[in-house]
Amino acid sequence: MNANTKNDAASGPYKVNSLRIHPNADPMEGTVVWDASRSLWNGGMLIGSLILGPMYFTWDALLVFIVVLELTMCTGHSVGFHRRLIHRTFKCPKWLERGLVWSGTLVGMQGPFWVIQSHDFRDWAQRQSDCHPFLKHGHGFLKDAWWNLHCRLRLTNPPGFDPGPGIGDDPFYRFLQRTWMLQQLPVAVLLFLIGGVPWLVWGVMVRVTVGVSMHWFVGYICHSHGPQSWLVDNGAVQAHDVPWAAIMSMGESWHNNHHAFPASACHGLYPGQIDIGYQFILLLERMGLAWDIQTPESLPAREGITQIKPSELRKLET
Repeated sequence: MNANTKNDAASGPYKVNSLRIHPNADPMEGTVVWDASRSLWNGGMLIGSLILGPMYFTWDALLVFIVVLELTMCTGHSVGFHRRLIHRTFKCPKWLERGLVWSGTLVGMQGPFWVIQSHDFRDWAQRQSDCHPFLKHGHGFLKDAWWNLHCRLRLTNPPGFDPGPGIGDDPFYRFLQRTWMLQQLPVAVLLFLIGGVPWLVWGVMVRVTVGVSMHWFVGYICHSHGPQSWLVDNGAVQAHDVPWAAIMSMGESWHNNHHAFPASACHGLYPGQIDIGYQFILLLERMGLAWDIQTPESLPAREGITQIKPSELRKLET
């Protein structure tokens, strides 16, 4: 695949879908402020996990934690939020899309509109020649954790934000955005009724803490360490692939591939690159519940990237 073309990432299937870029939009100037609601949420979940997790540990509670975490991270965050709502890499029935987005909300990061906006601001900024340190993980580990888990960036001249028809005007997504914290309640009640306090603590509190922290940590590593096959021309931030995180991230850690082909439903583009999120989409396709699945083979040539690793992309199953 010849990708040595000029950067034109703002149009076609590779555009940042939710942003309206005006001439004064600036990814550099802004102020990091404390985000009280998220900080209290993330901090409260962490403190509760550290105190109650050891007190109520059981092996069956640990199993519930693993199963619910992996289900919500795969179906919800990786597939529902990232590959469907944000990048629109496949199509599916509306009822299924809503179910996947609800699962993504259960991860506990925030509501769907916040997730789309925070992702797309960072995506747009990293494609520029430079951007604010908040948007490029430009400080050390501890400061970046504090910023991304407890703060938000107020850009002086941000792009406009519009999720678009079918998303921004969807009453269910608006409901999820208003009530994203409360969405843990039905899961908490169900787990408590089945397994008591241990299932509640590990299935909600510890799961949310690990899921949110893991999402930030994998993002931090994927923008600073690991092998690369592609460079985004003139980009302020170059992504990396992180093989050891592929399973826990559902394939999201093949982030260098993703930066090169953000419109692709598959992130694991080379032989041996496990991508559980993509395999789940293929399962939906076999069930007749997903179609128009986009991969680099079916997409138009991506302009503005340079291949630095000569190995061949594997032939993808679609």
